[in-house]
Amino acid sequence: MKWREWLEKWSMSSLKIKTPFLEMEWNPKDADKDAAWELYIELLTRITTQPLPKEMGDEETALNSVYQLFPLTREIIKKHGRLCSEFTKIAVVVLNQLIRPFTAKWHKAKIYGDLLLEHEACIDFRTELAELQTKLKLYTKMLADMAGVEDLTEMEYTS
Repeated sequence: MKWREWLEKWSMSSLKIKTPFLEMEWNPKDADKDAAWELYIELLTRITTQPLPKEMGDEETALNSVYQLFPLTREIIKKHGRLCSEFTKIAVVVLNQLIRPFTAKWHKAKIYGDLLLEHEACIDFRTELAELQTKLKLYTKMLADMAGVEDLTEMEYTS
């Protein structure tokens, strides 16, 4: 399978990736699978894929959780080194094209106190977070596929 086909399978073909890369074979190694598993668990258990009801949580904590994907991903890549190149290819693109625009925008709002003071900013944040969550759920499913594990992204919990 080619990278292009794998991205299309997960409806992620809108990511801006250079054509020669897309024509390369998608062939994750054990290090890719291990790295994918580690990040999969992080995404699955964070606000990145979990609902944030209006009456619960706060925007700054949610933003910080999303931002933490940067150091977590970097550490996973460093831990597995050059052997996780397939994982790294998609992880870097997702960080830079999906997560960075969101965190950059809302970091500035956080600095100015908008996420504490402005009700409208909080509503906008949660709307944009929900849009990001939709994309990150796809990414989480991709990571489950790369790791070769059952995807639990849509599993519902009852209390």
